[in-house]
Amino acid sequence: MKNKPSSPITLKRFIVIASLAVSSITFLIVLAVSSYIYKKHLENSLTRLSGSISQQIFNSIHQGMERGWTRIDIDRFLTQFRRAFPETFTAAVFRSEAINRQYGTPSTEITDSDAQRVFAKGTPHSRRDGDLISQYYPFKAEEQCRTCHLTARTGEVLGVVRVTEDFRAMRQKAMHDIFVIFALFSPFPLVMSFLVAGYINRRIGAAVDILSHKVQTVNRVTDLTTLELGNQHTGFAELDNIFGEFGKIVERIRKVAVGKEMLEFEIQVLERFIITSESIKDWKERVAYLLTEVGKVMQVYTMFCIFQVDDEVFDIEIFWKHPPTAETKSIMEEIIRGRIKEERVKIDMPASIKVVHNIVGSQDAPLHLDRAAIELQTKSLLLKAPQIGGVVGIGFQSKMATDPIRSLVIDSILTTMLNVVGSIKAIYKYTKDLEYYATRDPLTNLYNQRVFWELLGYEVGRAERHDYSFGLLLIDLDNFKCVNDTHGHLFGDKFLTKVGATIHECLRKGDILARYGGDEFTVAIVEADKEQVYMVANRIREALEEMAVVSSEGITVRGTASIGMAIFPIHAKNEKDLFIFADNMTYKAKNSGKNRLVVPTEDDVIEVFKKSGELSRTLIKAVDEKLITPYFQPIVATSDGAVTCHEVLCRIEIGNEVLPAVEFIEMAEALGIISKLDYILMEKVFQKVRAERHEGILFINLSPKSLILNEFIPTIIRLTHTYGIAHEKIVFELTERETVKNMTLLERFVEELKLEGFKFAIDDFGSGFSSFQYIRRLPVDFVKIEGVFVRNMLNDPKDMAFVKTLAVLAKEFGIQSVAEYIENEELFEAVRKMGIDYAQGYHTGMPTPGFAEPPRIV
Repeated sequence: MKNKPSSPITLKRFIVIASLAVSSITFLIVLAVSSYIYKKHLENSLTRLSGSISQQIFNSIHQGMERGWTRIDIDRFLTQFRRAFPETFTAAVFRSEAINRQYGTPSTEITDSDAQRVFAKGTPHSRRDGDLISQYYPFKAEEQCRTCHLTARTGEVLGVVRVTEDFRAMRQKAMHDIFVIFALFSPFPLVMSFLVAGYINRRIGAAVDILSHKVQTVNRVTDLTTLELGNQHTGFAELDNIFGEFGKIVERIRKVAVGKEMLEFEIQVLERFIITSESIKDWKERVAYLLTEVGKVMQVYTMFCIFQVDDEVFDIEIFWKHPPTAETKSIMEEIIRGRIKEERVKIDMPASIKVVHNIVGSQDAPLHLDRAAIELQTKSLLLKAPQIGGVVGIGFQSKMATDPIRSLVIDSILTTMLNVVGSIKAIYKYTKDLEYYATRDPLTNLYNQRVFWELLGYEVGRAERHDYSFGLLLIDLDNFKCVNDTHGHLFGDKFLTKVGATIHECLRKGDILARYGGDEFTVAIVEADKEQVYMVANRIREALEEMAVVSSEGITVRGTASIGMAIFPIHAKNEKDLFIFADNMTYKAKNSGKNRLVVPTEDDVIEVFKKSGELSRTLIKAVDEKLITPYFQPIVATSDGAVTCHEVLCRIEIGNEVLPAVEFIEMAEALGIISKLDYILMEKVFQKVRAERHEGILFINLSPKSLILNEFIPTIIRLTHTYGIAHEKIVFELTERETVKNMTLLERFVEELKLEGFKFAIDDFGSGFSSFQYIRRLPVDFVKIEGVFVRNMLNDPKDMAFVKTLAVLAKEFGIQSVAEYIENEELFEAVRKMGIDYAQGYHTGMPTPGFAEPPRIV
């Protein structure tokens, strides 16, 4: 158990205790020193007095003996001396042996050793024993002494006088007197210590009260400006110095401190900058919303954003909370232009800056501000180089900019605001680009295949409801491969773009034009009969025949096309059959010598449906007899060129003929047997995996319609258990051949399969808007980037930008990416440098019936 810290002692109590202690110790030391000195002085004085008295007694006895004193006279003299000093002095005389022989031995012997030594040496001697001082003096025989002491020799010691003095009583009395005196004066230092301590405490207490009072007046950072401590006079230099140093600390804090309300103010402002999914719908609306939200926290009139759209071209978007007057607009524009010139390279042409004013509160009263107020209240941040979204500057105009502390807060949020606005605009632009290229062909800007099918389906439904006909044209360019091979892909792209523009000029308003793929174009001629469709189709053929494109070598290249047409509902009752019919007519035009427009006859109708019937019977037979053969195309890791995955492709073997999926998949969906094809294919794949002990990852194509069947999940789990296939080795590719209306239902089934350990990939990612719905709502592990964009990206910056965008999008979502249509080493190296994880195409390996691994790509 830890000891609790003792409470600190107060300064007042410490001063009192210290004063008492010092006074007491000093008093005792003085008493001890004084007593010692006095005792020594007394002893020395008494010693000298004892010597004088002893000498006087010796001299008196000596003179008496010269006058003939006898023993009786000496005793009488000593008795009188004792009476004079009854408690202090005593005296005794010792006789020598010579005297004893002459006058007889005394009754007592000499037992005093000091006296015996004086007899022996003949010199005076003194001895100190505590408070007793004894003086010994010898009587030596002189010539005149021989008259009485006949046997004595001159210089012989005849006797010794001992005078003893006892100072005990005198010393005790003296010490008693000293203690009495000190006792009388002892309260004086205590009283003085209390007075001194009280004085010091009053001074310190007054200083502490001053400091406490001043500190209590500080409730916010702005109060530090009124806190003055440097000119205090407490009466003590040390306390004055403390106040001075404390004042310096306050001054430093005043310069760097940010108050709690400032932090709360900054937090409230920054909370408005959160980017949500709503932010990217319209970046201007979001900035206007930010201006309104920031206005709830601080008084702000204007916010402006500066974007660099070219080397010397700038767009300035000014957002006004209230509608400004024309003069206010003009002043704000001049100030912003001036700041751009100050911070960046000078711009001489006014046309290089485009200013757009956006009014948030259009119904409010007009706002009028003078130049001085705008310049003083405007805080801005301009950069030397454009950041995300092309933003190079941002600014606020607010009254709070004149407050030095709040101005710091505004400065701190400018960088955040700049990044937020730039990010919102960039995301908005990227989203718009993605939405556009999800529906458009990036080369010709025409509708792509996926959107064409959707529009064709809508047109079929509309024609049925309103009971009218329309025509479908399938246009296939003649000898386009030769154009590409002769003049290169760049010219081929230019040629295709010109073809698209030429076809578009021949159409009516409302007709639907799409690039179906490669050198094929489709046109839906709405609300038109057979004759009208023929006229438009022939106009297109003639225009293409007359079209000329000049190559970089100056060679004029002309093109022709084979066109097949079909009329709804004469030739087909649904969009798929209608397309098959038009495709057959195009094939017939090609075989008829090219540059032809084939108008279907009754025999053509019979022939097309006969072929459709034969394919239907072939599919049904393949399902019944399980004539499905899986093919495997390698998928290579771009990091090291290793084959780690294979895509499973469906093939039908009829005799010596192998039908690829592209020739029968739509018919299988129309017949409703697509799910059975999937089950047969997976069972044969799992059989092969078990037989060859293959451990790689398998990509299996599935239609979303198959995925949501109730029996699909139990069937898949049963098959994997039967053949011992690890669930994490299976990746289901979701395709968009058939639109799923109930996305919630699809989500539920995908999540159930994910719980079982299966993985998912989006096929042809970027080719349709549904791809983005999948990646947003489904737990996807892989995306396979649409090969049309990949194949042409080295020749088209738009395709390159689109592929890069899709790769970054996948990485941001934490999804692995696969690039399709990798047909050469240059494409493989390009996708590797982009950070795309896997590559698939004829360059990485052709589809084969087995898992034979191609040579590793280095």
